[in-house]
Amino acid sequence: MQRLGGVLTATDIEMLTLRSGYVSLTDCYPYQTVNTCFYYGVNSTYSPEYVGEFYYNGGHMQMHATLMDLGPLDRQDLAAEIKSELGSRLNIRYSLPLLAGGAYSSPAAYAVVLRKMMTGKLLMGSMLGSYAVCTNPETCSPDEAVSTPTPPEISWHYSIGHWVEDDPASGDGSFSSPGTLGFYPWISASKLSYGIVARWVDAGNWWGSVQCGQLIRNAWQTGSTP
Repeated sequence: MQRLGGVLTATDIEMLTLRSGYVSLTDCYPYQTVNTCFYYGVNSTYSPEYVGEFYYNGGHMQMHATLMDLGPLDRQDLAAEIKSELGSRLNIRYSLPLLAGGAYSSPAAYAVVLRKMMTGKLLMGSMLGSYAVCTNPETCSPDEAVSTPTPPEISWHYSIGHWVEDDPASGDGSFSSPGTLGFYPWISASKLSYGIVARWVDAGNWWGSVQCGQLIRNAWQTGSTP
């Protein structure tokens, strides 16, 4: 968002809301660049039948990175590029040249990024919740969504690289980005508070972090616990 000056094209929006048709990203390796990762194996497979439909996969953002001229960067260069926009002193590194899953850092450094969003020092703060799309194939209109990692009874929307927790039954509108290994950061719908659940679990067991964070957030906002 910083590199784009907060101005998104239709292509940017399609890719950053995971509706571009690039849904086959699987494996990448530390020695690769952003480009060689994307073009490795079936990662760059284009599936036109899914264009315009939400499909949770990192291929959308990897392709978007190539359009942003990040393709030649290896994981060290990618970290340097990200820090040049978010803050050079932040402890952000990449274990893999993956835009949507290769970064690692500390909760303290991540909290700095969240605070910068909330205070307007990062343009992403003003974009939270924008261009949100339906994500649950069980509840969306036909041809809106194909695949989502959230439980089938949960109907969140997906904005520019993040979730909007606006499920009609249980949502409070917070903006979040749960990681598959259990890391769960959020900014409240009011953009006046933030939180992080920092834990490490087996891949795919992230929903417990979300539930824990939701309880913490509710307690903070209401002053009471269930």
